[in-house]
Amino acid sequence: MKKIPIKSWALDDRPREKLLFKGKTALSDAELVAILIGSGNRQESAVALAKRILLSVNNDLNTLAKLSVEELMRFKGIGEAKAIAIITALEFGKRRQFEERMSISKIRSSTDVAKIMQPLIGDLAHEEFWALYLNNSNKVLAKYQLSKGGFTATLVDVRLLFKRALELSAIGVVVCHNHPSGKLLASTSDIELTKKIKQAAITLDIKLLDHLIITEKAYFSFADEGIL
Repeated sequence: MKKIPIKSWALDDRPREKLLFKGKTALSDAELVAILIGSGNRQESAVALAKRILLSVNNDLNTLAKLSVEELMRFKGIGEAKAIAIITALEFGKRRQFEERMSISKIRSSTDVAKIMQPLIGDLAHEEFWALYLNNSNKVLAKYQLSKGGFTATLVDVRLLFKRALELSAIGVVVCHNHPSGKLLASTSDIELTKKIKQAAITLDIKLLDHLIITEKAYFSFADEGIL
């Protein structure tokens, strides 16, 4: 089958030109991906290839963002450079979402914490443990990754957690970690670690406001459940 050159397509089928003349919101997800990859293969256009890639993940951009370079390269017409372009664009989108949520001026509830941290760790395939450091108005002074683990438990240095708090003159701390399994139940080790952190916080006159377990779609708050 002979492939029709992109320059011969109608304007609505040419994503770059469509973006210029109609604006970015006029483009479908497939058309945006087509711009990223630039060209298709001998059998299909960039748009057709983009549609096929999206169909493989049920048109879910969050699932697409989890694909590795190797997984994307399984599609005919996607080489290493194109795979990297897709991953880079989706990572930029994720970071933009995170920065927008970091603009939350004040932590008022566990929901505010989840809005900040979910884009950062909710969809990871490994565990990470983070702390948010707050001032006396519950404004976020800083976020800090304390540990990065494998697919099971992650080790946390409580001394490092509070060393950073003292450096920032933080009044309160919220700790968070993700469960790649998607399960929201607090494990025995999660509960013991929380007790350890809380005891250290009391000694240093710093408030441990909450501990959140975060997954891609939901979260569990120790404070909300009354077990902090």
